[in-house]
Amino acid sequence: MHHLILENIARHISLDQEEINCFINCLKQKKVSKKEFILRGEQICKYINFVHSGVLRAYYLDKEGKQSTIMFAVTDWWITDMFCFINNQPAMLTIEAVEDSIIFQLSKDDLDSLYIKTPKFERFFRIIFQNAYIREQLRTIQNLSLTAEERYHIFLNKYPQVVKQVTQKQIASYLGITPEFLSTIRGGKNRK
Repeated sequence: MHHLILENIARHISLDQEEINCFINCLKQKKVSKKEFILRGEQICKYINFVHSGVLRAYYLDKEGKQSTIMFAVTDWWITDMFCFINNQPAMLTIEAVEDSIIFQLSKDDLDSLYIKTPKFERFFRIIFQNAYIREQLRTIQNLSLTAEERYHIFLNKYPQVVKQVTQKQIASYLGITPEFLSTIRGGKNRK
C-alpha cells in the first residue's frame, strides 16, 4: 500500500529500511468519500496529505459563498493549506474529495519529528515546498499576464490527468472565470 508514496519520496532522497519504517509509522491512511472534507476553513490545519488514489480540491470560500479553486491534487500529489500547516493556524482553504480517494496524512508534529530522526526529509520537503511555491508564482504571473484562453490551454497541456477527473465548473473556478466563459473558450467561439 505504501509503494506509491515511497516512489514519490525516492525521486528526491534515498532511504534505508529503518528510515522507511520510521516514515511509514508516521502515516495515517484515510479513505475519503466523494464530497467529503478533509479540511474546512477555520479548522487548524494539522496534516499534509498525499493522494494515493482519487482527486482532492482545495478552494477558498469567500464571505458570499463563492468558491475559488486554489489547487487540485491527483494520484501521487501532495496537498495542504501550506501557510496554515507550517504555522499551525486555522485553515484559509477547504480541501474536499472530488471523487472517492485514499490519502496518507502526515501530521506537523510527525513531520517535525522526522526532520530530527531522518534529516533527509528536510531535503525532501524543501523540494516539495519549493516546487509548490514556484508553481504558485508562475500561476500568479500567468493570471496577471495571459488571457483566460491562454491560461486554459496551459492548464490543459500541463495537467491533462486533472482535466479528465474534475468538472468544467471546477476548472473555471481554478482559472478565475465563469463556467459559461469556459464553455465559450472550449467551443472556440472567441478565437480570432
